[in-house]
Amino acid sequence: MLSAGERPQPPHASIVDSTVSKARIMPDLANGTNGVTSSKPAQMQHIWIVTGPAGCGKSTVGNVLRTELGVPFLEGDDYHPAANKDKMGHGIPLTDEDRWDWLISLRQAAIDALSPSEDNNFHPPAGVVVACSALKQKYRDVMRVAAYGSSSVQIHFVYLKLSEEVLMQRVTQRESHYMKSGMVHSQLAALEEPKGEWDAITINVEGTMEEVQRNVIDAVVEKLAEYK
Repeated sequence: MLSAGERPQPPHASIVDSTVSKARIMPDLANGTNGVTSSKPAQMQHIWIVTGPAGCGKSTVGNVLRTELGVPFLEGDDYHPAANKDKMGHGIPLTDEDRWDWLISLRQAAIDALSPSEDNNFHPPAGVVVACSALKQKYRDVMRVAAYGSSSVQIHFVYLKLSEEVLMQRVTQRESHYMKSGMVHSQLAALEEPKGEWDAITINVEGTMEEVQRNVIDAVVEKLAEYK
């Protein structure tokens, strides 16, 4: 079993190698060192990526974690280009090619959120929460690059699991959203659950919202305890 500090190389190296060198610039900046070695231990920062298909509650859970952890929250849908939103709005599933730029943009936004800025009074936050479907392992591998090159940045995936029937009900009830109910089936067909992925937590979200929130918070608090 891997310890909290170990990071296995993802199998999809050809996908992530082209951008990993850029991501390695981030950790030193995030900790305000500008690459200069400091005797003071760096603050551990956590990237929490809330994953799952449309309707699983990523935005709701993400906002709960934002409040609980006191960190920024990034809504992955906001980083889709207009062309992607248009395709999904017309019931056309996204291809891998449609997703790469979106994932890279979202990953960079997460990296930027960890850095000192006027938004955080130049005090880097303890982490950031990101809502991102990350349906396939290779998509998660792209996001994992955000933590490469720094022992003070750790990434976690919080996978929200529930049935297709409930997903359909939830998506149908949503108003003014480009993701329509017809897309649920295609997302589930593409879904690769993070079984056996060392940095992933699976949460069953079939219960009430109060139960879901409590289960998610408990799981995150338990994971954070491993780094103390």
